[in-house]
Amino acid sequence: MPFIQIYLGSHLSRQHKKDISIAVHQSLVDIFNIPLNDYFQVIHSMEPGNILYPESYYDVPHTENLLYIRITCRAGRTPEMKQALYEKIASRIAATTPVSVDDVVIILVENELADWSFGRGIAQMIK
Repeated sequence: MPFIQIYLGSHLSRQHKKDISIAVHQSLVDIFNIPLNDYFQVIHSMEPGNILYPESYYDVPHTENLLYIRITCRAGRTPEMKQALYEKIASRIAATTPVSVDDVVIILVENELADWSFGRGIAQMIK
């Protein structure tokens, strides 16, 4: 179960937020093979000045459309799968929103099955 946190500017429309959310989720379904109903996301809409970034980093320019996507998921994906996921997410977002591939910053954090509870105070994935 990936848990997704998306931090973006409040100037982006409700439809853009939905398109970004769907782009991330569908990419996870396609690349990490998660179930379609494994959809846990929080979108943090930030006021101007609350998303800080350099104008350029690693020769990648950034604009006011910059967004941060933090993916928390269980460990075990290959570097190639992770790279494919990053590429898919960025290209899908750029295809449906005013956010360019340069403005999609992705942070992937891995953990173990015992680190998840889906409710009832139970770590359901521990057997």
